[in-house]
Amino acid sequence: GLSQYSSDPRTEWDLSTYSTREQVLEAVRSLRYKGGNTFTGLALTHVLEQNLKPEAGARLEAEKLVILLTDGKSQDDANLAAQTLKNLGIEILAIGVKNADEAELKQVASEPLELTVYNVLDFPLLSSLVSRLTRVLCTRIKEKSNKENAGSTVKDIPVNTGPQLSPTDLKISAVTSKSMHLTWSPPLRPPKKYRVVYYPSKGGIPKEVVLDGGVSSLQLSNLTSHTEYLVSVVPVYDTVVGDTLRGVTSTLPLSPPRSLRVSELSHNSIRLSWTPARGATQYLVLCSAAPNGAED
Repeated sequence: GLSQYSSDPRTEWDLSTYSTREQVLEAVRSLRYKGGNTFTGLALTHVLEQNLKPEAGARLEAEKLVILLTDGKSQDDANLAAQTLKNLGIEILAIGVKNADEAELKQVASEPLELTVYNVLDFPLLSSLVSRLTRVLCTRIKEKSNKENAGSTVKDIPVNTGPQLSPTDLKISAVTSKSMHLTWSPPLRPPKKYRVVYYPSKGGIPKEVVLDGGVSSLQLSNLTSHTEYLVSVVPVYDTVVGDTLRGVTSTLPLSPPRSLRVSELSHNSIRLSWTPARGATQYLVLCSAAPNGAED
């Protein structure tokens, strides 16, 4: 399976989409590069929620491996999302290119780091990693499978977390031109933390707030006026991520000034007055001579 990410992760194909090597190679050749930001935490959560579920082709008895390929430092909390995957027994290999943060790669990857962290200076050098990665991946799968056959337990991703682990009833209130208030009903089992992600629906940089699991409300401030926002509330437990609660709403437009009046005209001055715009801290006044024949 393959997902690309920037500010919004996108599944390119699921584990069950292709069944032959030729089909996968053709899909790779047809892949279109997705530019943008580097929200690695959001991407890892997407992989757990969308790509490692049975309906996406993940077999419960199979070993779970995630290879992260990144060329930059994450703009959100990648460590928290990675730890959730690792607590579920999911192996993470981290590969950095160019401007990747090696310290972050080591935080995200599974142990032992000498087998799971790689960093190269440029994209053409990735080809030098292929044969070694192939050997490491196959060896790790065999090792984990042998341990399982010897009687050790492997944690499975719950198929349906339901109300036990998932918040409900997201309400968005007190909406202004630059703020809104979120509340939700917590799940029956309180999470360790909530990750609240919000961003403009027509494109923009996502922002993230991490809350303690005992909190079920949040005030969002410094928003853009007259803009539709998508909001996601993700409950995070020690060993699982609950279902995401989503909502959408638009901020109000800014109040305009009203009732412009002109008075005290002279040969080189005029006085302007208007009804103030609520919340305005400054005004920009533009004036120019009217073109010939236009109303003064």
